Amino acid sequence: MLEFLPPRIASAVRYVDLSRLYELRLRAEKPLSANLGGTFVFLGEHGVCPKNRALLPTQKELEEALFAASGYSVYSVENELKQGFLTADGVRIGLAGTFVYENGQVLSVREITSLCLRIPHEIFGCAEEIYRQCLENGLCSLLIMAPPGEGKTTLLRDLARLVCLRKCRNVLVCDERGELSAGDLGATSDCMKFADKLTAFTAGIRAMRPDVIVTDELLPTDYPAVSRAVGAGVHVFASAHLVRFADAPPLFSRYILLDGLGHIGKILDERGAVCG
Repeated sequence: MLEFLPPRIASAVRYVDLSRLYELRLRAEKPLSANLGGTFVFLGEHGVCPKNRALLPTQKELEEALFAASGYSVYSVENELKQGFLTADGVRIGLAGTFVYENGQVLSVREITSLCLRIPHEIFGCAEEIYRQCLENGLCSLLIMAPPGEGKTTLLRDLARLVCLRKCRNVLVCDERGELSAGDLGATSDCMKFADKLTAFTAGIRAMRPDVIVTDELLPTDYPAVSRAVGAGVHVFASAHLVRFADAPPLFSRYILLDGLGHIGKILDERGAVCG
């Protein structure tokens, strides 16, 4: 993991505890920073350091990292780049720069100025409380809600694993960005990568006969796919960048609101009442 980093950046990261590294942010000619265990710090030649001693990644280093992450073929990941991200070995790399449009469509991204690397983690047992309160006595559809970076994807991975392990049910993982499947998803899981949710849900229900579909980062445009799955008797575990029950789609039996990194704040039923 992170083998695509330029030598100077890779050397600094070697001094960091990777089990606590959630994000790495490279900004051209700005201090290198990282999210370690939920706290943003600056990184210098020998790891964590004051801001004035942090490394300043160059524009060339950002381009080198992106080129290496693409497998040295930017054209092969062109569609992903147009959406503002690239996935390499489960690491989602968000990018900022100059987006070039043609006829109202993104043509390319040039002059990359920032890279945000989100590092996947396996935390076995982190979803035990959700499983106990929501799934132990039977499967249901659930939505994990929180702002970005609060551990939703990590919880979904563990939920998939727990359902496979304890209920031996068919779990289909819809991994649209190549990030959700970075880890042990369980022995009875199947994965469809880089397909949009409507395609993955439709093809998956027809061909794979899942009991559960697990997917990440729902958008309003994805709600019809979820509705179709639930209507077909397939349970859906999903996440969304939402913080209020009032904004959530009325498609799930349980709504888990996180309160901090991986911490369960409330579990609500379909009416918005607190469970447990």
